[in-house]
Amino acid sequence: MTLQDIIKKKFLILDGAMGTMIQRYKLTEDDYRGVVFTDCAQELKGNNECLNLTRPDIIKAIHREYINAGADIIESNTFSANSISQSEYGCADMAEKMAYEGARLAREAADQAQ
Repeated sequence: MTLQDIIKKKFLILDGAMGTMIQRYKLTEDDYRGVVFTDCAQELKGNNECLNLTRPDIIKAIHREYINAGADIIESNTFSANSISQSEYGCADMAEKMAYEGARLAREAADQAQ
C-alpha cells in the first residue's frame, strides 16, 4: 500500500520538534563532544546532529516517545546534517556520517515499533 492509499483512509500523525525534546535533557558540552569530537576547536553545544554520533541513546529515546504517543511518521535528526551548516561548527567533514546515523536511528526506532 502506498502513502497516498493510506492517507485516503486515515489521518497520519507526525512527530514534533526534535530540538525542543533534546533541550529537556539539559545536555552539556561533553554530551555533544563525546569521544568523536574531542579535537573540535569550536563549541558544539546546540549542534544537535552531533548527538546522532555521541548520544544516539537520547535521539532514539525521543523517536520512541513520539511513536509511543501515536506518531505514524517520524523525522530524522538531520536538519543541519549538511556540510554548509556543519562548517559553522568546524564539523563539515562529519556531515555525511551525522546524516547517515540520524536516518539509521529513526529507521531503527520505526522498525522496533512494528
